[in-house]
Amino acid sequence: MTEELVSLPHFVSVENLTVDQINALINRAEYFKKGGQVPTLSNPVYVTNMFFENSTRTHTSFAMAEKKLGLTEIPFDGSHSSRSKGETMYDTCLVMNALGVDLTVIRDSQNEYYNPLIHLSADHHLNIGIVNAGDGSGQHPSQSLLDMMTIHEHFGKLAGLKVAIVGDITNSRVARSNMEILTRLGAEVYFSGPEYWYDHAFDKYGKYLPLDELVDQVDVMMLLRVQHERHAGDANEDQFDAQKYHEEYGINQARYDRLKDDCLIMHPGPINHDVELAGNLVEAPKSAFFRQMHNGVFMRMAMLEAVLRGRHLGGLK
Repeated sequence: MTEELVSLPHFVSVENLTVDQINALINRAEYFKKGGQVPTLSNPVYVTNMFFENSTRTHTSFAMAEKKLGLTEIPFDGSHSSRSKGETMYDTCLVMNALGVDLTVIRDSQNEYYNPLIHLSADHHLNIGIVNAGDGSGQHPSQSLLDMMTIHEHFGKLAGLKVAIVGDITNSRVARSNMEILTRLGAEVYFSGPEYWYDHAFDKYGKYLPLDELVDQVDVMMLLRVQHERHAGDANEDQFDAQKYHEEYGINQARYDRLKDDCLIMHPGPINHDVELAGNLVEAPKSAFFRQMHNGVFMRMAMLEAVLRGRHLGGLK
């Protein structure tokens, strides 16, 4: 391999990645997917996956990526950890560090939970790599990058593509990560969905339009789950009707038929069947849902490898 290999001390956001680093991670993930040689570790590396929010895809995908890289996973059950007794995130990481864990993959409901872990105060001395698996409504870097990989794999490029992000945008960390990275990679971003779940602060990334004006124009239709768990105090939640949402903002058969032949329907999961997407279309030819999940393993391998190199773990430089 002669291409650039990314090295990072932590992997918490896409915002600080350069375009060259993003492209290098996509290339590396595609290399792994094609059966490229996995780096050989000369020293053991211990990792723990600390998920304080429920997860199927991301948690298992990271575990599989770790296995493929030859890392040793130390089990962790967030629901039975000492966080329930008031232990801080920093103290939990300090425990892992003291026990010999080198890396921790974390998902938490608090936005930017990682800042105190990577920007240490004078009296803190934590020495552990942090990989962000999702922070509240903030960032979801691994989902964002696997999405970029999936689009690139399909079209061979990202620049110039028209991408619609549709649904519960304000509450979506996937939307926040993707609108920023897509814009930097030269894609044309559009938004749609309920106006009450759209923040005009996002206008700097793209244009909000009614869904039916976008359906036959875009190359990628990126659907977002309605995040009921983040709607506390939202009057619109009390009036939510799944059938009405599907009729107004979902991809049904009629809208599916209007999509371009090579259009990709994407969704970070879990999908609310017959809400964001008709249940019979989840595995339809234009749906990339399975491909996204499959690609997630290889992109997370590339991300973890970047931190191994950045921290000189496992003998990698």
